[in-house]
Amino acid sequence: MKISDLSRQSGTPVATIKYYVREGLLPPGRPLGATLTLYGDEHVQRLRLIRALTARGGLSIAATRDVLAALDEPLAPLARLGVVHYALPTPVDAAETEAVDQQAHRVDELLAAMGWNVSEDSPHRRALAASLMDLDRLGVSYRTEDLLPYAEVAATAARLDLDQLEGIKDPLRLAEHAAIVVLLLEPVLALLRRLAQEHESQRRTAWARTTEKPEKPEESGESEESGESD
Repeated sequence: MKISDLSRQSGTPVATIKYYVREGLLPPGRPLGATLTLYGDEHVQRLRLIRALTARGGLSIAATRDVLAALDEPLAPLARLGVVHYALPTPVDAAETEAVDQQAHRVDELLAAMGWNVSEDSPHRRALAASLMDLDRLGVSYRTEDLLPYAEVAATAARLDLDQLEGIKDPLRLAEHAAIVVLLLEPVLALLRRLAQEHESQRRTAWARTTEKPEKPEESGESEESGESD
């Protein structure tokens, strides 16, 4: 297909396609002359992956280039998922590095309680520690036992996520699905949680109304004197 067709199929402007090629994010097409270059379905897939990484995942062009280069390597399926994981931005204020590090033991306790095997180099360890520290500052502290039910839910979601990657052999399609699982499905899960919270709130409110005891009418302390007037 010509670049105009690639633009139409992928929903990416021609100028952006050319920019991605210059930046090394998108492989160049096959030249058929001085003014004609042909592209294939693999370019459509790659453009969708680039959009997922940049628009949804918030990755910079440089980080996206690194992810795509790693995904092009002959990695195992789960290793591809890890590449996307570790490229995600997990900002921790440099000025609070020491304070965050002091919370690391809480993350270690949670991982040990769940029996999770997580690399010491995982950026998500420190990101979780920073989030727990922020909650503490708001006066809402979560102990390990408070977090365990949430971790169990996360474990179930993780198993469902990885089930979707089973059986995918094509490297580019596998990389695309890894990005979908990590980046695009995450806001869906967050929104499902909010919808569930709204439903649960409505359910509890309705239940509370049905169990409320009707108020008894106030008894008047005045006695009526029939047939008498001032």
